[in-house]
Amino acid sequence: MSYAQSPKKAGLPREVVKWLQSLDLSFYPKNVRRDLSSGYLVAEIFSRYYPQDFPEHSYDKGTSLSAKQKNWSRIEQALQKQNLHLLKEVVDGTIHCKPGAAELLVQEVYTILTNRSIRDVEGPELDFTDQEYQELLPTVARSTASKAIKNNLRITEIMAKPDISTNQRRAEVILHRHLEHKAAERALNPARHFKVKPNLGQWATKTLLPSRQGDECFNSPSSRGTTSKLCSSSTWSGAVVSFKEIKVRQPVRRSLVNY
Repeated sequence: MSYAQSPKKAGLPREVVKWLQSLDLSFYPKNVRRDLSSGYLVAEIFSRYYPQDFPEHSYDKGTSLSAKQKNWSRIEQALQKQNLHLLKEVVDGTIHCKPGAAELLVQEVYTILTNRSIRDVEGPELDFTDQEYQELLPTVARSTASKAIKNNLRITEIMAKPDISTNQRRAEVILHRHLEHKAAERALNPARHFKVKPNLGQWATKTLLPSRQGDECFNSPSSRGTTSKLCSSSTWSGAVVSFKEIKVRQPVRRSLVNY
């Protein structure tokens, strides 16, 4: 079977793409992250080399979380018979469609089955987050802390392990990584960010000034029916005189009309 097009934005080396095309699979992974998450296509790739251990009829083509977990559990059992193994972090990232996990899994499978090393690959990066995508965006368009947690903590991860403490630790790790990237970005580009100024609450005095002798207050009538109290007080240095206007509302007299 020949394929006219390569997968769009697959992120796979050329030799891996050619190798996948030569396996005559039932369908070609146009979207590697989505098509490999169920594990059916991975089992089909292994069946080309170990047909007895990876029968295709034993795997489900469904995309539900339960179907994915069953397929990957069978793959793991079949790999143990051949003394082969895949990185658990890579498998979990592939199941939950994490960025870069499926691409790294295909390269790992290619290395296991062909005994060939991939050129121009420094080593596996197990940071399956959207950080690389965020760096391509302008500063104002990048994710906030809550958006970073939403993007990097999949709903299927919570469904697979509904433990509250486990998911809380995952969210804390994502938040800590997000704050570290923000701090590093501000250190590298200090002129790009506005200086954060204190608000009125931070400028306000938290303690009352002690009363001093020499303060004078007098009432000043106003046209709105209120009385303004003007207090003059000298500062500690005695060089500046400040005035504070305190409005004291007078009770409004209302007449009762009998009907």
